[in-house]
Amino acid sequence: MQHHFGDFAGSADYVVTPELMHAVNVSIALGKPLLVKGEPGTGKTMLAESIASSLGKELLVWSVKSTTKAREGLYVYDTVQRLYDSQFNEGDVADIGKYIRLGKLGEAFVAKEQPVLLIDEIDKADLEFPNDLLWELDRMEFYIHETKETIRAKNRPIVIITSNAEKELPDPFLRRCVFHYIAFPDKEQMKSIIDVHFDDLEANLLERAMEAFYEIRDVRDIQKKPSTSELIDWIRALQISGVPAEKIAEYLPFAGVLLKKNQDIDAVSRKLGLQKKG
Repeated sequence: MQHHFGDFAGSADYVVTPELMHAVNVSIALGKPLLVKGEPGTGKTMLAESIASSLGKELLVWSVKSTTKAREGLYVYDTVQRLYDSQFNEGDVADIGKYIRLGKLGEAFVAKEQPVLLIDEIDKADLEFPNDLLWELDRMEFYIHETKETIRAKNRPIVIITSNAEKELPDPFLRRCVFHYIAFPDKEQMKSIIDVHFDDLEANLLERAMEAFYEIRDVRDIQKKPSTSELIDWIRALQISGVPAEKIAEYLPFAGVLLKKNQDIDAVSRKLGLQKKG
């Protein structure tokens, strides 16, 4: 059987590197999840949105939290509702199927058309979480004990898994994924990203803002480096306010758009020798 390589080539609002484009298309061709790592703000979540929109597919998002269990992505048995219905004689409580609620992975399996499934920030959950998904992601099926029913995927979903690289994922899980690390954009890539968001940005303002932004990211003592989305917001604030471009490096206007911690603002002020706005 010949596999067809995917047709993902980025989208109008998402700039994709050739390496990332190939990683997406290889994962689609092999039917394996794509594990995307990178620091916050490198566009990992937006990648799944871009894949879905460019390929014309439904996007299902499973946002992982520290308390999330793998089984919740498959299905949940609503015992509380069933108990309520039995107490108040609401409907047929013998029909347990009525009380089975599919999770995002379950929804992806029963979707009529092939969807894109984003499992977002998998490293937030405990270490057993990825291991508990191995069978389902491999076999594309799961068993509902309460109804003795096996749910099999109608179409193998395109699975994108993101991680902020906060902790290592188990080796058996990593072996089943295609892996790609999204490096933080360099200045050229960042200009391409910013061009997508602005139509009429003054060149000098862009140059000075980018210079200050990358200088800030190089300050060693910063706890939370500003990301792409914060740069875009900051440029928008500078543009709206009409701050002269040459003043940006002097006192870093609207620093609170870029930096979210007092100690980071202090560290940047010391390192870059910023003036207080008088």
